Amino acid sequence: MGGDGGLGGGGGQGGIGGSAGGGAGAAGNAGDGGQGGTGGTGGKGGLGFATNPSGNGGVGGGGGNGGTGGNATVGGANGSGGAGGTGGMGGAAGATNTAGSNGGDGGIGGNGGDAGAGTGTAGNGGDGGDGGAGANGGAAASEFGVTVEQGGDGGNGGAGGTGGNAPVGGLNGSGGKGGAGGSGGSGSFAFTSSSGTAGGAGGAGGDGGTGGSPGSGAGTAGSGGGGGLGGNGGDGGDGATNSGGVGGTGGDGGAAGTGGQGGAAAGSGTNGDGGDGGVGGTGGDGGASGTGSSSPGFQGGTGGKGGTGGDGGQAGGGAGTAGAAGNGGAGGIGGQGGTGGDGGAGNFDGGQGGTGGAGGAAGNGADGITPGGSGGAGGSGGAGGEGGVGGDPSGSGNSGAGGNGGDGGVGGTGGNGATGGDGGTGGSGGVGGNGLAGVQFGGNGGNGGNGGNAGAAGAGGNGANGGDGGDGGDGGSGEGAGDGGFGGAGGLGGVGTPPGGVNGTDGAQGTDG
Repeated sequence: MGGDGGLGGGGGQGGIGGSAGGGAGAAGNAGDGGQGGTGGTGGKGGLGFATNPSGNGGVGGGGGNGGTGGNATVGGANGSGGAGGTGGMGGAAGATNTAGSNGGDGGIGGNGGDAGAGTGTAGNGGDGGDGGAGANGGAAASEFGVTVEQGGDGGNGGAGGTGGNAPVGGLNGSGGKGGAGGSGGSGSFAFTSSSGTAGGAGGAGGDGGTGGSPGSGAGTAGSGGGGGLGGNGGDGGDGATNSGGVGGTGGDGGAAGTGGQGGAAAGSGTNGDGGDGGVGGTGGDGGASGTGSSSPGFQGGTGGKGGTGGDGGQAGGGAGTAGAAGNGGAGGIGGQGGTGGDGGAGNFDGGQGGTGGAGGAAGNGADGITPGGSGGAGGSGGAGGEGGVGGDPSGSGNSGAGGNGGDGGVGGTGGNGATGGDGGTGGSGGVGGNGLAGVQFGGNGGNGGNGGNAGAAGAGGNGANGGDGGDGGDGGSGEGAGDGGFGGAGGLGGVGTPPGGVNGTDGAQGTDG
C-alpha cells in the first residue's frame, strides 16, 4: 500500500505589535498584531502497486495564530489583535488502480490575536482564521477490466479559529468559517455481470469558529463563524448487466452549513441521500437516480432522500434583569427529494421520486430573566422539502411525497417576579412540501407533507397563546392526484401561575392541503 501523505506544516504566528513610545509628548498609538500564516497543504498519498491501494492524503496544517496588539499609554490607542491564518488544504488522495483512497482533512484555522491591554483606548480582537478545505476522495479504477472498487471518501473541512478578546470598550473578534468538505470519489465500472460499486461519502463541513468571549464587562462579543459546506457524495459506478452502484451520502454541514448533495447512482442502483444541514442549515438534496438498463428492462432507481434541515439555534437570555429573552431560531428547510431514474426498455416503470427531507425543529425560546421578563417565542418549524419527480416510462413513475413540516419550538418560561412574566408564544409548525406532478402515462402526484405541530406555550404569570398548526402541503397533480397533507395540531396554551395567573388560549388547527 502506498504511504499516507504527511501532515502539512503549521502557519507561522503573527508578530506582536510594537508598544507606543512614552515621554512627555503626545502618546503614540500601539501597533496591530501581525496576521498568522497559512497552514501548509497536507502531503499527497503514495502510489499503490498492482492491486495494493494507494495512500490517503495528509491532513492540512493549522493556520498560525494572530499576534497580540501592542500596548499604548494614556492618550494613545492600543493595537488590535491580528487575524488568525487560514488552515491548510487537505492533501490529495494517491493515484490508484484499485479502490480510491481518501482525501486529507483540512487544517484548523488560527485563532485571532487579543487586543493590547495598555492604559490607552481599547483595541479590537482579531478575527479567527477560516478552516482549510478537505480534499476530494480518489476515484476507483477497474483492475484488469474485471474487479470493481469503491471510491474514496472526501476529507472533512477544518474548523474555523476562535476570535480574539478585547478589553472594556473594544470589539471581540469573530470566529472563522469552517472549511468545506471534499467530495467522495466515484465508484468503478463493472465490465462483467458484477454490480457497479458505491461512490465514496462526502466529507463533513467544518464547524464555524467561536466568537471571542466578552471582555471584562463592556467588550462587545464577536459573532460565530459560518459552517462549512458538506462535500457531495461520489457517483456510483455503472453496472454492466446488473445494478449500478449506490451513490455516496452527502456530507453533513457544519454549524449553519448546508448538507452536501447525494451522489447519483448508475443503472438501477439506489441514490445516496443528501447530507443533513448543520444548526440552522439547509439539508442537501438527494441525488438523481440512474437510468435502468435497456436490455432486461430494469426499473429506474429510487431518488435519494433529501437531508433533514438543521435545528434552529437556541435563544439567548435577556440583556437586563427585566429584559425579554431572545427568540428561537427557525428550523432549516428540508432538502428536495432526488429525481427517480427512467425505466429501461421493456415496459418497466420509472423509479419513484425521493421523499423530501423533514424540516428542522425550531429552537426553543429562552426563559425570561428575573424579575418578570417575558419568555422568548419559539421559532417556526422548517418547511418540508418537495418530493422528487417520478421517472419517465416505459411505464409510469410516481412522484415522491412532500416532506413533513418541522415542529414549532416551545415557548420560553416567563420570569419570576412580584408579577410573573408572560410565557412565550409557541412557534408555528412548518408548511408541508408540495407533491410534484406525476409524469406521462398516468403517474400519480405525490402526497403533500403534513404540517408540523405547533410548540406549546411556556408557563408564566399569564399563559401565552399556543402557536397555530402548520398548513398541510398541496397534493401533486396527475391522472390520479395525490392527497393533500393534514394540518398540524395547534399548540397548547400556557398554564397560569397562581395567584391570579390566567391560562393561555390553545392554538388553532392547521389547514388541510
